[in-house]
Amino acid sequence: MSNWKPWKIARKELKVIRRKKSIMYYIIILPLLLSFFFTLVVQNDIAPSSGIPSNYQLGLESLTYFFVVFSAIMPGSIAAYSIVGEKVEKSLEPLLATPLTDGEILLGKSIAAFIPPILAVWAGATIFMATTDYLTHDLLSYYYFPNWNSGVMLFILAPLAAIFSIELTVIVSSRVSDVRGANQIGGLMFIPFMVVFVAAVEGIFAFSTVNLLIFSGIVLIIDVSLFFLSKSIFNREEILTKWK
Repeated sequence: MSNWKPWKIARKELKVIRRKKSIMYYIIILPLLLSFFFTLVVQNDIAPSSGIPSNYQLGLESLTYFFVVFSAIMPGSIAAYSIVGEKVEKSLEPLLATPLTDGEILLGKSIAAFIPPILAVWAGATIFMATTDYLTHDLLSYYYFPNWNSGVMLFILAPLAAIFSIELTVIVSSRVSDVRGANQIGGLMFIPFMVVFVAAVEGIFAFSTVNLLIFSGIVLIIDVSLFFLSKSIFNREEILTKWK
């Protein structure tokens, strides 16, 4: 693993990310704030003293699914910086001048953009589920979390959502020369996952294990396609010679 070229790039990228305090604060604080806010929602609306409402399952599943939505939002800032930011700071050219293939470079940068946000999402979701079980156990007489739906959301769909965001942001970053512009466009990557959330709230889509697995399979196919598309669009010669 230590000699795998993409992992060497990822380790270098992770060291750079750790020095970017604004990115690190964003990655760490946002999931914690989300879990704290959702805990208040559970305490006041789903598990009030008057008793749990009949639609509590949809409420808890919807709150858990929001961690999937944030998995599609958070990696964008890292992925955008990894291409555009390094170009602006004149640190991308030496990497592009190495014998590394485009696929190795993009995979390494994608791994670095994937690991911190997904770990933060898992940490926030763990806090949310633990506090939810504490608040609802006496009323339900059992621990609601973990369950199959939450497992699929957090360990299959959330990572795939993060990869979806990273790959699209890499494609966008390869075409623009401004970090802010890449971030703004990358911030739209959550929309497909938000559409599913709205559909679930409206009763059009059910948060069942089968439906979540089917949706995950669709996202997986898209992720693989986007990786090969990003390789075809990423033109290192153009970046080295023409991108100013």
